[in-house]
Amino acid sequence: MRGNFVEDGNRLIYHYDSEQLWIEAWGENGLRVRSTCRRTMEDENWALLPAENSMADICTDGDKASIKNGKIRADIMADGSIRFYNQEGRLLLEEYNRNRMDISKFSSPLNIKARDFKPNIKSDDYKLIVRFESDPEEKVFGMGQYQQPYLNVKNCVLELAHRNSQASVPFAISSLGHGFLWNNPAIGRVSFGKNLTEWVAESTKQMDYWITAGDTPAEIEEAYAKVTGTVPMMPDYGMGFWQCKLRYQTQDELLNIAREYKRRGLPIDVIVIDFFHWPLQGDWKFDPEYWPDPDAMVKELKDMGIELMVSIWPTVDKRSENYEEMLNKGYLVRTDRGIRTTMEFMFNTVFFDPTNPGARDFVWNVAKRNYYDKGIKIFWLDEAEPEYSVYDYDNYRYYMGPVMQVGNIYPVMYAKTFFDGMMAAGQQNVVNLLRCAWAGSQRYGALVWSGDIHSSFRALRDQLRAGLNMGLAGIPWWTTDIGGFHGGNPDDPAFRECIIRWFQFGAFCPVFRLHGDREPHGQPIGPAGGGALPSGAANEVWSYGQEAYEIFRKYMFVRERLRPYIKEQMRAAHEKGTPVIRPLFYDFPDDSACWDVDDQYMFGPDILVSPILYEGQRSRKVYLPEGADWRDAATGTVYEGGQCIECDAPLHVIPLFLRGNVELPIYK
Repeated sequence: MRGNFVEDGNRLIYHYDSEQLWIEAWGENGLRVRSTCRRTMEDENWALLPAENSMADICTDGDKASIKNGKIRADIMADGSIRFYNQEGRLLLEEYNRNRMDISKFSSPLNIKARDFKPNIKSDDYKLIVRFESDPEEKVFGMGQYQQPYLNVKNCVLELAHRNSQASVPFAISSLGHGFLWNNPAIGRVSFGKNLTEWVAESTKQMDYWITAGDTPAEIEEAYAKVTGTVPMMPDYGMGFWQCKLRYQTQDELLNIAREYKRRGLPIDVIVIDFFHWPLQGDWKFDPEYWPDPDAMVKELKDMGIELMVSIWPTVDKRSENYEEMLNKGYLVRTDRGIRTTMEFMFNTVFFDPTNPGARDFVWNVAKRNYYDKGIKIFWLDEAEPEYSVYDYDNYRYYMGPVMQVGNIYPVMYAKTFFDGMMAAGQQNVVNLLRCAWAGSQRYGALVWSGDIHSSFRALRDQLRAGLNMGLAGIPWWTTDIGGFHGGNPDDPAFRECIIRWFQFGAFCPVFRLHGDREPHGQPIGPAGGGALPSGAANEVWSYGQEAYEIFRKYMFVRERLRPYIKEQMRAAHEKGTPVIRPLFYDFPDDSACWDVDDQYMFGPDILVSPILYEGQRSRKVYLPEGADWRDAATGTVYEGGQCIECDAPLHVIPLFLRGNVELPIYK
């Protein structure tokens, strides 16, 4: 079969039967690929920013056509299949095509399409399956945050959907020299199989992906950041220590904690008011019974040099003062079947719909009146997936379309709600904490944390890989609940060891934040509103005994001394999209051993971190990348790179190594 090739400015078009295929230059060394079997191509850019200054070199000769942009070239064969090459002519990726005969004359007996549009019955959308050939030796990184022990996601199957502690951010970096963005917010899955790579969207109108070539992971990451955006510059208060727990129940309790940090001379930049400080979900205001004078509270905290962050949930209680107006104006998520309840927690609630511009304006204006105008400049945008009580994605519908088609865009629009409002109010360097993200969330000031995870060493190990892959997926602002969220008794020696090791890891994360729902719980302090929920046990740095306190204090001051260095890394994230924490191969791509190390990482270009991830561990093997000498920050011993060493790690030490002759005041 032979299709038709058309050159249209910066775009190469292929047409055969009902399919239109577009490939166009998009950003530096990048190509955007779209295909549809509908009458027209959708013009929504999703994660991508508008293409600027991209010049394509297009060539057609009848039997095939090619389009080149910088270091990447795509060839479309006569049958419509696509192959991607780098500037040296090396094959990077090719669509599934097992028939090696002359494909212009013979077809494969398998009859399996590379781009497979399967119509969904009684609709104008399709189930889309896009298949690529797989190199068994390839390594794949990125894709967001999944609760699993793998940094290299080759041979993994990943759900393209959000859940509490799962963030699907579908950008992958391949060890073969390319980056790939699945630019489609539909619910689906990807299989990075040994024999086949397969991307699936359960309900969509068209195929849309972006691919780039680069000589190093950093070049690939920076090209991706240019087409999807970078984080703002992290404000100074974001780089220090954040104190949080589930949950401070009253204004007096929170202020007393802040005062105690100051009395002890401990550095603290942010303190947090968690959920149910409000009368009802969807009121988005303080419950005056327990928070009687927010203006005075904010002023006292600012006088102490502490910023206040407050929790915002997207849930709207059907008894809320805002529910009826939001329902009337179409500002709430809809259900296609059954009762209109999307989450059950402390009564029946419905999520607001941030894909609706009117809903975004409404929620921001309420939050501005009740929080922002009082001096609160950081918001904790919780439940950002959103967390449906039942994950029946096919039953929910947004302003932008059915959740099956657009569901993964929710956390982006939730972040945009507050980012746009804060920018319009004159704030610069916006940062807000969210529990989820999708591609492009970073440009709306999204700091993502890894959700309601367990308080265990196993969970700690999973968070390390999750954080590294989030950075590679373009989300450089990332953090965890230090110590995990669910469980953990401050009086339990085993948990004290876990939280000490987690705290050490947290000091070398992009954001250093203590949080958790500790055992045993207290009791509710009232029958309704902000008093109706219990609180977890104490979760301050002095809550875990004297030994733990001294270690916590030590690393709080390590973090303080590193602030100038951390600011440099935040500037690199803002300007180039560089992950603050990244796998060793990011900085040492020519050292093949670095591509297999998944339990160490670089904190910026000069600090190698080897966290302790197992109970009872007091030493560990450390790989030191070749191409540099490495100095043990604790002992001063210098080692040549390109070797494994055994490193002591008593409870008060996390193994750290400084690159070359770099001088940083880690231990003064």
